[in-house]
Amino acid sequence: MHHARFKVESQNNHDLRCRSMATLACCRGVSQVFRPVVAKFGVCSLQKDARALQHVIRPAEWQCSHGQARRYSSDAKSMDDLSVRYLDGSDSGIVVFGLNRPKAKNAISRNLVKMMSEAVDAVKTNNKVRTVIVCSLVPGVFCAGADLKERAKMHPSEVGPFVSKARALITELGNLPMPTIAAIDGAALGGGLEMALSCDMRVAATSAKMGLVETKLAIIPGAGGTQRLPRTIGVSLAKELIFAGRVVDGAEAQNLGLVNHAVEQNDSGDAAYRRALDLAREIIPQGPIAIRMAKLAINQGIEVDLATGLAIEEACYAQVIPTKDRIEGLAAFKEKRPPRYKGE
Repeated sequence: MHHARFKVESQNNHDLRCRSMATLACCRGVSQVFRPVVAKFGVCSLQKDARALQHVIRPAEWQCSHGQARRYSSDAKSMDDLSVRYLDGSDSGIVVFGLNRPKAKNAISRNLVKMMSEAVDAVKTNNKVRTVIVCSLVPGVFCAGADLKERAKMHPSEVGPFVSKARALITELGNLPMPTIAAIDGAALGGGLEMALSCDMRVAATSAKMGLVETKLAIIPGAGGTQRLPRTIGVSLAKELIFAGRVVDGAEAQNLGLVNHAVEQNDSGDAAYRRALDLAREIIPQGPIAIRMAKLAINQGIEVDLATGLAIEEACYAQVIPTKDRIEGLAAFKEKRPPRYKGE
């Protein structure tokens, strides 16, 4: 795959970016925050090169044809466990991950983890992808959590490694550089809710049921639930829901701040997906590099003190200054026309 080089428009802009990154480099706290990001992007030194964040903005070729579904599995019997659609036309840039295990209520199995991991890997370096929606193709359910029937057949020595793989998948989903939206049209329990929590935004039908119910099985949430839920709704409320194994509906979830929007379910059972699609359509016209930089600044900045967070914001801002999209935005504003951003 051929990647276009990210070009700096002028030496002044290059110097600005380097100065901004140098500010980060002199701050040990920021360096520690960015170390895993730098390692992931394959950049040797944050101080050496301002291109540490370039992975999230570099162009890549389409992974498949527009508007066509793509299955990720070498097992013919499980070909439909996951559908990946790259939308086209005015929705170009939106990718939809559709969970499709009707007999198992989309429970998280080894095969589903494998296919989703491959799907996430396929989109994370694709500069054409501007938003990812995770939804269910099974009426009445988003994801029922771990596949307990499969789990019961595992040797105790297999359980830990499987949970680690599931946790890694959900972490990678959360680390995607573009915005992600979970469309919850049905039950999202245990690992299913943890998957939704790893997304940037959640939309739910008012009738959907959500909860981290692991304590009912004498275990705890193992794919990020104990960390992401308190970060989303606050520590005290998260403890209450986890300790009690409580299940809430979409309306209560919105009141708790667990979901961004709650919508009445429709006759076709996809009201949350339709609302998520509308939300994605609000995002895709915006500058794609700016969106990715904003996500990175928020995700990294929320974990550190304010001063360090502001330095991270400065570094991310420096990445958008030399882009063609920024110039296009100014030109479109001056000419009173919609901008045409290309992610360059």
